[in-house]
Amino acid sequence: MASPIRIDVWSDIVCPWCYIGKRRLETGLALARQDHPDIEAELVYHAFQLDPTAKVGEDQLVQEVYERKFGGPERAAEIITHVTNEAAKVGLDFRLDIAKRSNTILGHRLLAFAFTKGRQLVLKERLMQAYFTEGAAIGQLPVLLELVTDVGLDPSEARAYLEADGGQDEVAADLRAAFDHEITAVPTFVFNHAYAVPGALDATAFANVFTKLHQAPEG
Repeated sequence: MASPIRIDVWSDIVCPWCYIGKRRLETGLALARQDHPDIEAELVYHAFQLDPTAKVGEDQLVQEVYERKFGGPERAAEIITHVTNEAAKVGLDFRLDIAKRSNTILGHRLLAFAFTKGRQLVLKERLMQAYFTEGAAIGQLPVLLELVTDVGLDPSEARAYLEADGGQDEVAADLRAAFDHEITAVPTFVFNHAYAVPGALDATAFANVFTKLHQAPEG
């Protein structure tokens, strides 16, 4: 049996293309398994921050952030409409009209905590769903602890982990690795520690990657 295909993903919780790319990757894996049901994959998410200068614990509406970043309300509206339409194609209901942008450092540290419990993937999905669809303030600790609870983790243990500076070293290591590998945009998918794929490819392209790696001779 072939070894599992390892996918390391550099991603930020508030990155729309990261969520779209997540769905496309999952769909691509399902497509590849139609012809190769024995494909196994190991997925690990790594921290990346689109705006590390954002103040921790403060929220801003995405519309306002995009207006400043992209040169006014008209361009911001175009971008929001475009990503919302692309999200809908993969079954995601983006509500960027109510989304609240904030520093994502606490969320990334909790993803490191969830990794130690084998729950990183479900927490990643829950955080992104909360941000993009529910308008949750994912930069606020009480909100994050509720989301941790939603995926079966102990909020008291999660809080204690943060209070003991848990996750800081892991997030710092992820950010250094991104710099070392010249990852400057997300999502970036690294397959088997060797093949970097930047951007949210379509599902068919991801399926082709999985198939080629699955069929490649080991060693």
